[in-house]
Amino acid sequence: MLNIVFAGSPAIAAILLKGLIELKQVGIAAVLTNAPSPVGRSKTPVSTPVAQLAHENGLTVLEPEKLDTSVREKIAALKPDLLVCFAYGKIFGPKFLALFSKGGINLHPSLLPKYRGPTPVPAAILAGETKTGITVQRLAQRMDSGDILAQKEIVLDGTETAEEVLMHAAREGVPLVSDVLAQIESGTERAVAQNEEEASYCKVFCKADGLLDWTKSAASLCAQVHAFQPWPGTFTYAGNAKLYIHTASVYRGDCTFGEAAAGTVIGIDKDCGILVQTGDGVLAIQKLQKEAKKAMSWKDFLNGSRNFIGTQCSSSASSNVPSAQ
Repeated sequence: MLNIVFAGSPAIAAILLKGLIELKQVGIAAVLTNAPSPVGRSKTPVSTPVAQLAHENGLTVLEPEKLDTSVREKIAALKPDLLVCFAYGKIFGPKFLALFSKGGINLHPSLLPKYRGPTPVPAAILAGETKTGITVQRLAQRMDSGDILAQKEIVLDGTETAEEVLMHAAREGVPLVSDVLAQIESGTERAVAQNEEEASYCKVFCKADGLLDWTKSAASLCAQVHAFQPWPGTFTYAGNAKLYIHTASVYRGDCTFGEAAAGTVIGIDKDCGILVQTGDGVLAIQKLQKEAKKAMSWKDFLNGSRNFIGTQCSSSASSNVPSAQ
C-alpha cells in the first residue's frame, strides 16, 4: 500500500480526500493544507474544508504558512511514497518533491495542456467551450506542465456555473486518481508528455473582472455570470445602486418590447425573469442581490423595486439615473 501525503484546501479538494479515505486504497500519512483564515466580521480563524475533514477522520494535519525546512523535516520523518495534490495553492520546490520516493501527482480541472493555471474552469466557460475535463499529471517545476497520466472529458452545455463544474470534476476525479494510484503502485503507469505548442494559460480573476459590459452579447454576459460563480461574482450598476447578478440565461422568447439601448431593463417574463437588453440579444436575470442585502429571486426583488422596469444598467454608478432602491 502506498504511503501518501495529501495536499489540498477548498471544498473540491475535500471531495477527493473523502474519496481516498473511503476507498482505503492508500495510507494517508498526513494532510497538508492552508492555515486557518479569518472569516466574517469577527475575523475568527476557520480551518479549510480539507483540514476539517482530516481532523474528523483522525489524520495528521499540517497547516504551514510556508513549505520551509521545518515542514520538510516533518514530511521526511513520515517516509512518504507519493504526494497527491488538488487545489493546494502553493508551489512545490525541488527540495520538497525530493522527499517523495515516487514523486507527486496533481488533479487539474482541465484537459491539459489547455488552460494551465489557477482558473481553468472559469476560463473554459468564458471561452464558450463545449467540453472541459480533468487531468492527472505528474508534478513538475513549471506550472501544470507535468506528464499526463490520465484524462477524462466533461461535457458543458452552457448552463453550468464554475462551482457546479468544479464539484463535478472533483467527484469524477476520485476514480481517475484511484486508477492512477493503482498503476503507480504496480509500476504500470504510462506517462505522456504534454504538447507545448497546444498549451494555453488562464489568469487569476479579481472583483473588477465581474463588472458586466452590456454592449456585449447576451451569450457572452451569460457565460460571464456562470464563470464567476461563486468568485468573483458579477455585478452592474442601476443608477447609484450596485447589483450583483447570481443567475441568468440567454432569453429565447419573442421580444416585443421595441428598440432599447444596451443595459435597459425592458420588461419581465414570468417564466424567465427580468429582461435586460444587451448589445446582441436579451439577458434574463433570475436571481440578484442589492449591495449589503441577501440574494433574492427576481420576483422578490421587483416587489421592493417596483419602478425597476426602464432602468438603465451601466458600468458605473450615476446619481442621475433612477436606482433600484
